[in-house]
Amino acid sequence: MSPILHDIALLALGTGLVLLTVTIIGEQMRRRRPASDPGVEIFMARVDSWWAMAITFTLAMLAGRWAVILIFAIASFAALREFFTYSARTKADHLSLAIAFYLLLPAQFLFVYFDMQRLFAVFIPVYAFLLLPFVAVLRGSTERFLRRVSETQWGLMIAVFCLSHIPALMWLERPGADGAATGRGMLLIAFLVLVVQAGDLADFHIGRRFGRRQIARGLSPKTWAGALGGMAVAGAMGMILSWVTPFGPLEAAAMAVVASASGQIGNLVLRAIKRDRGLRDWSHLIPGQGGFLDQLDSVIFAAPAFFHLTRLWWMSA
Repeated sequence: MSPILHDIALLALGTGLVLLTVTIIGEQMRRRRPASDPGVEIFMARVDSWWAMAITFTLAMLAGRWAVILIFAIASFAALREFFTYSARTKADHLSLAIAFYLLLPAQFLFVYFDMQRLFAVFIPVYAFLLLPFVAVLRGSTERFLRRVSETQWGLMIAVFCLSHIPALMWLERPGADGAATGRGMLLIAFLVLVVQAGDLADFHIGRRFGRRQIARGLSPKTWAGALGGMAVAGAMGMILSWVTPFGPLEAAAMAVVASASGQIGNLVLRAIKRDRGLRDWSHLIPGQGGFLDQLDSVIFAAPAFFHLTRLWWMSA
């Protein structure tokens, strides 16, 4: 077994043991509490979703880089669809939306696949942002023009550009002794997702139990105590998982804290957008967890920060 397959197997085994423990706890809660307890059922629905996502991502890593990029491209398509479902648009925007879904999104992930980092970094925030307003102008409709264009651009930034930084982490690795890629960049994706999700979970429970002062009163029950606790747990998780990264334990902990902080910012920003749209969840695609944007909001904002800090670390090392 190659070193990368060995590490993927160890990571999958550890994740599976944690999920198995959580599943057993959930089943015990089902037995002790009244049937149809909504809190327990929501918790178990989330556990089932975590199992599905863990298995899917593990199989994608075993299949290779193309499979990892494909699942994130599919997630990006679903997230963009959720965002545009509630954005301002008219019939004049149909061409812009078609370009976004069927040209810009595939092109961005093809840049990731072929490691075209220069185009990857500027394609959407420069060329797409200049193209789409021009396409909208050609349709001749000026009704709510600025709002329509800006929401289309914002959707591309969140659901495509930021999210594409997750599979792009695969290319941030040093070659092996023979000069060939080792494939360990895929483990950086697992590291990012696990530390951010651990931080979010800790933020929720610590905030409910010990939190007093809210970060954004009237928008979210998220508290400063929960946020700091979440970052601390993410840092501890980062230290534990440092063996899958190119960082030492303290460096991995620091990167995890930054990723968790960025993720919590993303959670608040997307919650504000949902509040503006009068939504509880972006969709009901994932049982117990809403849509892809609900599940990935923290990771979407954490990915660019983690990607560029890791890249900077490589350049300075």
